[in-house]
Amino acid sequence: MCKRFFFNLIVLLLGIWIAGCNSTSAPQPTVHLASPTEDPTITLTMASWRSDDVEQMSRIFAKFNEHYPNIKIVYDTGYQPDYDTPLLAQLQSGTGPDLIYLRSFDDSRALFEQGFLETLSDLPGLSENFTPAMQSAWATDEGVPYGVPYIATSHGVYYNVDLFNELGLDVPTSWESFLSTAQTIQEAGYIPIANSSGSKWAMAELVFMNLAPNFIGGREGRLAYLSGERCLNDDHVVAAFQAIKDIAPFLPPNHSGLKNLDSVQLFAQGKAAMMLDGSWDIHLIEAQSPTFAWGVFAPPPPHNQPAYLTFHQDVGMGLNAASPHKAEARKFLEWMTTAEFAELLGNELPGFYPMHTNPPTLSNDHANSFLALNQGRGLDVRFVWDKLMANSPNAYILVMDGTIAVANGEQSPQEAADALQSNLEQWFEPAQNCK
Repeated sequence: MCKRFFFNLIVLLLGIWIAGCNSTSAPQPTVHLASPTEDPTITLTMASWRSDDVEQMSRIFAKFNEHYPNIKIVYDTGYQPDYDTPLLAQLQSGTGPDLIYLRSFDDSRALFEQGFLETLSDLPGLSENFTPAMQSAWATDEGVPYGVPYIATSHGVYYNVDLFNELGLDVPTSWESFLSTAQTIQEAGYIPIANSSGSKWAMAELVFMNLAPNFIGGREGRLAYLSGERCLNDDHVVAAFQAIKDIAPFLPPNHSGLKNLDSVQLFAQGKAAMMLDGSWDIHLIEAQSPTFAWGVFAPPPPHNQPAYLTFHQDVGMGLNAASPHKAEARKFLEWMTTAEFAELLGNELPGFYPMHTNPPTLSNDHANSFLALNQGRGLDVRFVWDKLMANSPNAYILVMDGTIAVANGEQSPQEAADALQSNLEQWFEPAQNCK
């Protein structure tokens, strides 16, 4: 895929928040080589929830060390299984890491408002190489940045190309044909959809957030809930939960007892024909060395309806306001704004897309296939990420619980939508006055 096409797609997505924003490539910030007279080695700790990326990050750090041999970075993934709680405890005690993987929108904004993240308004390369819209997921409503845009990810449906060919199936282009395709696969003796509900987060992020844009109407629909023009139990949200009920018969038997990695195995071993997932799991599938050809397609909309896709600003990088090594940490953050870093990220971690205005050419075919899904579709971030997770009960938990309850036949789609609306009414003002 050509560099220009990649750039156009990123601009299309990230124009979501700031209309008329023009991104212009700017000269890269100068990366100064360390001299023999500089201070002895400084060690920085980077907190991350991505335990799968240790080898790749070590190669990225090695490239950074070609510029700054006296700055060592320790990649700490020990915040498991719950990244946010131990990280917050460390920050509150003043013992937190120097560099911090930041979730987008509400979660990272809360850390900044509590004083744990350094303001990055004057970071060289940030404004030159990331549009305000790109920065918006790690910035205040007034545009004050507290994180460097790091990773965008795409959502889609993995599918077994060989099995589709064997059964004479075309890639479905409507929700109705998706369900009939699943029925055909089931009748042929295969599991149609690999996803399981034993990993609660996966039902929220991989399933509901994957399907929802086509039923709520993409960005325009999402913003209507944030403004109070719609209530969160309207027909659109009910339809999104109905889609969960639609696919429930096609999930693995006893799916409530399976975890997300079990789903990956079912697909990689050829036992399941499709899997709703994100581009970040490309490497998990490739590592299994499937014996069949596989690809991805976009979740299809209802017949004759516009098509939308979740392409999400996923991860930013922040600086601990209490770090004793801010100057060294800022050197790494400045390097993150360069085209060199963007190329390393896009090719070391296929399916993790840099948001740089001078994006690289990608070498991984599956990463390019995911990115190609953006063409001709409306793009938006995950449904509840902005504003709806800022208080408790938050929309993420409500959507996650509702999705699992519907999939297990414990709630109707209307009941799940009503629970979302009634709980958010407790604190989200637009939901209190919605139409």
